[in-house]
Amino acid sequence: EVHLVESGGGLVQSGGSLRLSCKTSGFRFRNYAVAWFRQPSNKAREGVSCIRNADGVTYYADSVKGRFTISTDNAENTVYLQMDSLEPADTAIYFCAADPLDCISGMGITGTPAADYWGQGTQVTVSS
Repeated sequence: EVHLVESGGGLVQSGGSLRLSCKTSGFRFRNYAVAWFRQPSNKAREGVSCIRNADGVTYYADSVKGRFTISTDNAENTVYLQMDSLEPADTAIYFCAADPLDCISGMGITGTPAADYWGQGTQVTVSS
């Protein structure tokens, strides 16, 4: 059975940092793409960042480039999202996702989210 469990969310002031973690199990982590999506209140879910574990290719949404960093620990089957210089616009529920294909066609990181597996989300709130 596949599990993705996010942690690390919370309340932070504008300009602050948070590190999200997503511990996974039940699939071959090294062969999958893993990603972070977010869903602000009353808005659609959107792709934030993705990494294809097979070759380390990464994707970042324009809104987070230079501020967020995705990384993985293959020994722990865990994906991280380091978020720096946080802004109130980053406030959302952040979801971890995994897909056996790539970040674009499989994960849907640039369009309609389409990952095979999802976590339950962790709330990130950035105060101004």
